[in-house]
Amino acid sequence: MMCPFCRDGETKVIDSRLSQPFSVRRRRECLACGKRFTTYEKIEESPLKVVKKDGARIPFDRMKMVKGIETACYKRPVSPDQIESIVAQIEAEIYENFDREVPSRFIGERVSTELKNVDQVAFVRFASVYRNFTDANDFVTEIQPMLRTDD
Repeated sequence: MMCPFCRDGETKVIDSRLSQPFSVRRRRECLACGKRFTTYEKIEESPLKVVKKDGARIPFDRMKMVKGIETACYKRPVSPDQIESIVAQIEAEIYENFDREVPSRFIGERVSTELKNVDQVAFVRFASVYRNFTDANDFVTEIQPMLRTDD
């Protein structure tokens, strides 16, 4: 590590601690001039791409998933904390199971599954867009299994 004061390349680490998830704060001292400074180390992630149905590849955008879930949960008794929890869980699964590319279908199915467990109306709203419902019969087909299990 190069000293920001004297530009010497010899430093020693005095203290290390976690700063944020996946980030380390290090307090360093220059062996040449004796001044101290702080560095932060963060994992360099390779950009994750989402493979769409048509084969197009776009950068993974966490906020796109958040907005889709928020739209499905509009005026429903689903808290922002529940939405954040769903997104965090799915995002962790994505990074755990995929290195460079994730199929959009995986994301959509995971969001559908989580919404079905949290709020069935939000699930149907999300599914209607995700699965491209064209008429009322598509809604009925999706809702019938839920009605049978709720008896």
